[in-house]
Amino acid sequence: MFRKTLSFDDVLLEPQYSDIVSRSDIDISLDIDTGRSMILPVFAAPMDTIMNAEMATVVYEAGARGVMHRYCTIEQQARVIKDIIAAGAEYEAFAAVGTTGDYMERAYELIRAGAAGICVDVAHGHHSLVKDAVGKLRMNFPAIHIMAGNVATKSGFDMLADAGATSIRVGVGGGSICSTRLQTGHGIPTFQSVLDCASSEFDALLVADGGIKSTGDMVKAFAAGADAVMVGSMLSGTPESPGDVISSDHDGSPVKVYRGMASPEAQIEWRGKYSSNEGVSRTVPLKESAAQVLFEIDKGIRSGLSYSGARTVRELHAKASFVIQTSAGAKESSTHIDS
Repeated sequence: MFRKTLSFDDVLLEPQYSDIVSRSDIDISLDIDTGRSMILPVFAAPMDTIMNAEMATVVYEAGARGVMHRYCTIEQQARVIKDIIAAGAEYEAFAAVGTTGDYMERAYELIRAGAAGICVDVAHGHHSLVKDAVGKLRMNFPAIHIMAGNVATKSGFDMLADAGATSIRVGVGGGSICSTRLQTGHGIPTFQSVLDCASSEFDALLVADGGIKSTGDMVKAFAAGADAVMVGSMLSGTPESPGDVISSDHDGSPVKVYRGMASPEAQIEWRGKYSSNEGVSRTVPLKESAAQVLFEIDKGIRSGLSYSGARTVRELHAKASFVIQTSAGAKESSTHIDS
């Protein structure tokens, strides 16, 4: 059985009448049930080349949230959360756990350290272990924000929402350094997954995660039904991201390493071996500050909403009108002065 699916590059939003005079008239804030709303509905991914205390602090100051990765000891992860909270009494950060071993002990220590939310971080979230972990966390920590994922289908979304997840990461295999689809043959274009999961009757927040290359893709995700987005590559290579600045083998220009957490390199550094090969490690050019990247993201999202005449993400959900574009249309949609 086959069905046709759509990716971000397959669609465009129809421009609509707008009476929005200033981007400041647009409210993209999101209530995440932690006591403090997100001013910018963007999560920084739980990756060891993206997230540390410095990045989480910059992300929070931009109105977004960071998720501290779990590829370290409990003590190291809890220390990062404490460092983030020490940077400002009102600061919030999320932290990731797995689904086996010491994940409950890890969650307890992270919450005690001040984590505003726990992220059950698994590549294939439509799994009994994830369902059980979310249920156990919800039973033991009834008031905490629980993020879970990743899933690609409405049935996966519904399962995690029913288990007690506050928010759910939607997207499998679409990340820029993810090779899941190549290695396993499984996945759904993230845009399609967002469309499908947005039809759920559960009220868990939908976090679009994977395949997002630009603020235009973010706006499309919001229009398709996402409440927030998660980014990794857009923050990679910034001065605040973990890792040293090194010289490119190609031309000596400054670069930093960006790698998937399912890559052999990440797994070997984390636990001395690798059991799967569903990610790659690459170098990316050194970028401007993460604060500037987030500022541009904020501007881009607000501009996107204004083209649909929408003052809120919820209003964009209701007003959005998509068209399908051909490959020639996709080429026309990109900058093509040299083509």
